[in-house]
Amino acid sequence: MITGYTTAIYMFIHVSSNVNLVSVFLQQLHPFLMLFGLIIIGGEAIMSYKSLTLKKEVKKVIHLVLHAIAIILGCVGIAAAFKNHNESNIANLYSLHSWLGITIISLYGIQWIYGFLVFFYPKGSPTLRMECLPWHVLFGIFVYILAVGNAALGFLEKLTFLESSGIAKYGPEALLVNFTAVVTVLYGAFVILSVLGRAHVEDDDSYSAI
Repeated sequence: MITGYTTAIYMFIHVSSNVNLVSVFLQQLHPFLMLFGLIIIGGEAIMSYKSLTLKKEVKKVIHLVLHAIAIILGCVGIAAAFKNHNESNIANLYSLHSWLGITIISLYGIQWIYGFLVFFYPKGSPTLRMECLPWHVLFGIFVYILAVGNAALGFLEKLTFLESSGIAKYGPEALLVNFTAVVTVLYGAFVILSVLGRAHVEDDDSYSAI
């Protein structure tokens, strides 16, 4: 989170003297919201259900709310990218990064609705919840891995744009983008490894290790 925020601030200060401030803000808002929303908040949501020593229903609410925040931030981040492209006369949905981004936010939303209906309200039967839980966990891990991978792809795309605009390959901007990408991947790996471990307590519809 800190490195992503630092990247946004640094890039804003570095290029704001040469281009429209609104355009720069929109450019940096997209990666920041996607990183903070889908990767960081989404990762915390995944880990919260297993790591928090609270009552099951409380953990469900925290898990649900954090994922909802992640989806909202992700949608705003995507909207910022479209607005920036439209105002800068850049084509939309031409890259693999953008295609995967739309796919991921759609799958994330489907996963949230599925989890809400089956595990929260109106809530399925205990048997249904037990049968659905492994698939819910597996699909959640799959979507999160896609999000981390697409974030890395987005950093690569950002670096390509910077270098095409004259930024030095080993300049501070390039190093900062690469460093943020590495930290993002490491954080994602930490989240996945924490999910693969055993839960403290397992019951009829709580988290179960894969």
